Amino acid sequence: MALKGLKVLEFTGLAPGPFCGMLLADFGATVTRIDKMPSNMLDVLQDGKRTIALNLKKPKAVEIVRSLCRTSDVLIEPFRPGVMEKLGLGPNEIMLENPKLIYARLTGFGQNGPLAARAGHDINYAAVSGVLSLFGRKSERPTAPINLVADFAGGGLLCAFGILAALLEREHSGKGQVVDHSMVEGAAYVGSWFFRSQKLPIWGKPRGENLLDTGAHFYDTYKTKDGKYMSVGAIEPQFYEELLDGLGLPRDSPQYEDVGKTKILFEKIFLTKTRDEWTHIFQHRDACVFPVLELDEAMKHPQNCVRNTFVDKRESKSSEIVPSPAPKLSRTPALSGALTDNINIVQTVVDIFNEIGFEASDILTLYNEGVILLPTKPKL
Repeated sequence: MALKGLKVLEFTGLAPGPFCGMLLADFGATVTRIDKMPSNMLDVLQDGKRTIALNLKKPKAVEIVRSLCRTSDVLIEPFRPGVMEKLGLGPNEIMLENPKLIYARLTGFGQNGPLAARAGHDINYAAVSGVLSLFGRKSERPTAPINLVADFAGGGLLCAFGILAALLEREHSGKGQVVDHSMVEGAAYVGSWFFRSQKLPIWGKPRGENLLDTGAHFYDTYKTKDGKYMSVGAIEPQFYEELLDGLGLPRDSPQYEDVGKTKILFEKIFLTKTRDEWTHIFQHRDACVFPVLELDEAMKHPQNCVRNTFVDKRESKSSEIVPSPAPKLSRTPALSGALTDNINIVQTVVDIFNEIGFEASDILTLYNEGVILLPTKPKL
């Protein structure tokens, strides 16, 4: 695996940080989570990672973290500016002991600026980036595309890219560095094409009236007879002609110049057949028309099955289908981590302690002192 041998320390937070750690783990890194609780069911991205739950209010817990940092390649922390410094775990302290450490700070607004200390979520970061203003239909409020833009694409994914870039540079300099990643900046960067294309003819109108934001009748979704939907993206003339043929419409008609009327026409036609019927009609037409699949349907689609887009990761009787790692590497493919249902938490802590020079017998003492948090008292 491409990142085999890489040791990552992840301070558990909300979705962006765990996603960043998951990407590294899927491609082979050994990721150790520092959590506040021994069993965190809210973190659904912890598969393939190791966990040690510590009470960081205890000096001995902080010392355990410092020991882990000395032997780690990467640290990922998702807290507001100043939190790690108050714990004595800021980059100035930690990187003195491990100058090669890549110290990744994944926050909403970054480490400085007037908003740096403010709380926020994906919708707020997307809003401040300017990207949120683009999402939504005509005469409607901006609609956040769930939390994909800032949390995942602009957050965890770009943070992982920054970490890998810093690791590559370390091969030349031998030095670590701080990766200061703001989800506002990440969302804006993911939206680079939108910012750079504003002078192109596809933009220039209010939200919901442009080519790619549901302002065109040939780039939208349409409801079908069975209450499902088809996606239409027939931008180029050759695809548009195939779309009209599939809908049973004449290719040359002045009515298509009126977007509003044409949308109404398309809506009426799509409502005459089920989604599966339309899928069959367009199956062999290059019209850029495909069904809008629900999550469980996407897992079963022939294209996704052939490409192993989804994998069943649970070894127990109850199945859990999840997306497989992407992109696919020819020699060192990634492997989505095993689910952590049956992980022996105490044994995991023992393994971690062995790596940093602690004795297994220390676990019981630290448990009794409230330094290490475990579901039950360990039997060693």
